[in-house]
Amino acid sequence: MTGDEAKARLGRLARARAFGCQVGSDQLIQAGLDALLAEVWSPSLPFLAGLARREEPEAPELFDHVLDELGLSFEPPGDPTAARWAHAYWLAEEITNGSLDPATGADLIWTEVAAALDYPDVLQPIVDCAISLADQDDSRTASFEALRLDALQAARDLLGHSPPP
Repeated sequence: MTGDEAKARLGRLARARAFGCQVGSDQLIQAGLDALLAEVWSPSLPFLAGLARREEPEAPELFDHVLDELGLSFEPPGDPTAARWAHAYWLAEEITNGSLDPATGADLIWTEVAAALDYPDVLQPIVDCAISLADQDDSRTASFEALRLDALQAARDLLGHSPPP
């Protein structure tokens, strides 16, 4: 893993936490260790990377210090609607860059964002993909892989639209 890849991972974890996703202390510590091994430097990073299992409760605070020191901190918009849109676009980015499985990402956009925004038209293609992917009926006309590719394309299409003001 390169330093840039390690920083990108730290940034993804920061966004995941900011959007309310469950991120375990073990993931934060491992990301810190990977960053340290990739020669990323911040004063708090060795402390995060060196936490033992019994010290895991300290990981979130140390992780926040590392983010601040590296300029990777992230705060979602204060407006709940704008925060949901930011979450949708972040998930779409994660799908398109390969960090998030298209089926999982489409499902998250459907359940965590689209429903809360009352199913806006711009999210409908990815919601349709998520519904098709969740359908385990044998009468499914498209293969699972084809549906995953459709979800990937829907994420790309979403990124082609500007978020609402």
